[in-house]
Amino acid sequence: MSFQLPPLAAARAFESVARHLSFTKAARELGMTQAAVSYQIKLLEERVGAQLFLRHPRHIELTDVGQRLAPAITDAFAIIGEAYLAARSGAEGVLCVSTILTFASNWLARRLGAFQMAYPSLAVRLDTSTRLIDFAREDVDIAIRSGSGKWPGTETHKLFSADFTPMLSPALAASIGGVHKPADLLRLPILDPGDIWWKEWFKLAGVDAGELASRTASSMGAQMYEASAAIAGHGVAILTRELFQAELADGRLIQPFDLVGDDGHSYWLVYPTSRRNVPKIKAFRDWLLVEVERSLQANAEARSAAVIVGTSGRSRFSSATKR
Repeated sequence: MSFQLPPLAAARAFESVARHLSFTKAARELGMTQAAVSYQIKLLEERVGAQLFLRHPRHIELTDVGQRLAPAITDAFAIIGEAYLAARSGAEGVLCVSTILTFASNWLARRLGAFQMAYPSLAVRLDTSTRLIDFAREDVDIAIRSGSGKWPGTETHKLFSADFTPMLSPALAASIGGVHKPADLLRLPILDPGDIWWKEWFKLAGVDAGELASRTASSMGAQMYEASAAIAGHGVAILTRELFQAELADGRLIQPFDLVGDDGHSYWLVYPTSRRNVPKIKAFRDWLLVEVERSLQANAEARSAAVIVGTSGRSRFSSATKR
């Protein structure tokens, strides 16, 4: 197959100028003079037969033709670069994983040692953040985010649902003689009463929780902080089950009701489609999906066992301190 390709030096100069919207910054990045960069852009414009930049006294901007060409050129160089790195190094080097704080601390960090042992030549760097990642501009290989899983230009793998249910310490539950029905929770301090999850959960439970709107607003910004406050007995938190299995298993937290809300959001593994075959990304993806499946299966079996115990002759929730 024969391809009609522009001069690669000109295409490389165009990609850099389009990304920076600056001939000066592109020249610095490429180790060229500004005049040399301008020459390459002029050469490419002649080959394309159209102007690619509008040159103003203090800035430049892409023309319509330039806007259509820039993303394709950037993707093409990304693919070439990743293929080159894959050919050179395989599954080694540094893997940067951007993830949200609670997933990192309560799920991933507890399992990451197994991955490092399997791939000793691949160092994992965790970056905790909730902001959207621009894979084309940031030094991030993979992200783990909660949401709908619909992010253009990416491959996504569902890890587990971002469900939600109330959790509290056994001591706090015992302070009111045990939590027997959902309405009992309103007799206790509620952590982040403005969280939409509370409204949704009480609605599912058939409880009027309108009075939550009048409570003092508080927001800790992450589930792990709310869970820490709940463990300390400061209030009831509404949390995702999969992220707090250890705390439930050892009794630091209890889940007083089986009722679980689900707003359709999930936790997802995300990476650029153009990098799906990079060895280090494939290695982490394959390991993580196996670990998630193993964890989900173990937790499902634990919940099934708890249901059997809870139906052995008395109410499972008659005394919150028994769990």
